[in-house]
Amino acid sequence: MASASFVVTAVGPHCSLQDHGRKGLMRFGVPQSGPMDRTAFAAANLALGNPADAPGLEISRTGISLDCTAGSITVAVAGGGFQVEIDGITHGSWSVTTISAGAKLVIKPGFWGNWCYLAFAGQLQATSWLGSVSTHGPSGLGGGRLVLEQQLTIDHAEIRAQRVGDIPCPVFARPRHNLRVVLGPQEHFFSAATIATLLSQLFALSDAYDRMGVRLTGPSLRPDAKLDMPSQAIVRGSVQVSGDGASTVLLADHQTTGGYPKIATIISGDLDGFVQLRSRQQVTFDEISPEAAIDIARTRHQAQQQYFAALHKAVGRARDPA
Repeated sequence: MASASFVVTAVGPHCSLQDHGRKGLMRFGVPQSGPMDRTAFAAANLALGNPADAPGLEISRTGISLDCTAGSITVAVAGGGFQVEIDGITHGSWSVTTISAGAKLVIKPGFWGNWCYLAFAGQLQATSWLGSVSTHGPSGLGGGRLVLEQQLTIDHAEIRAQRVGDIPCPVFARPRHNLRVVLGPQEHFFSAATIATLLSQLFALSDAYDRMGVRLTGPSLRPDAKLDMPSQAIVRGSVQVSGDGASTVLLADHQTTGGYPKIATIISGDLDGFVQLRSRQQVTFDEISPEAAIDIARTRHQAQQQYFAALHKAVGRARDPA
């Protein structure tokens, strides 16, 4: 079977190998990890005709450069509005193309977004940990963080010419500044005035940002009760508040339990758009009921599945002449 090989010639922090993550293990203290932007990750794979959860590369805003050292293979890029170049020729930030030995692929930040994904028409060889290739950033367990001069091998590499073209970027994959939240589960640690502050004031993403979470700057949300709560389970999207009133949104590599109160939880459907915001960009929070959150989740799931189905079937997409 044919294979393709790449070598990493430039890479910044927080670039790693990911798949769908380690589901069902949080009760044992194992974070789920997986892609920061789950929609874009699946889109890159499905546009190639891969399973949605096939292993690929997650690339942070710092970018990456890869030299193709052997073989030919079709690849897909999706995520933020990054700049994609092959031997100096620009390709769309959401696109499928073919690359061959001797070519250089460069992905660097563009006008928007924090994360993008590179998927391969083949089987990316990577270390699995507890049934998943996904890299847990703080420990490095899983497929691992990408490093300079690392060799990447893709077995069963294919050229899928019928897949080459632009990938449509849906509205729900764009950055999201207005975030819908369900209050709690520890909103009783906060005064009515503090909750009103959360729901009426602007906050901004800080530079304290990694795969575990992002600290927000803005008004203090200091708890109005003694922090004597036992350590409790945490979910992705929790807005956790420390004793000094600083708030942090917990993301893909979040810890499984914590002893600080969570004033609110961002609904799952808004998280992919949230992680594509950059440091110092502003957000607002709107409260919705748990029932409304369920309705939104169902509606988004239906729209997302229709989009994914169309991507998976699409062949011969024409490129945008622009």
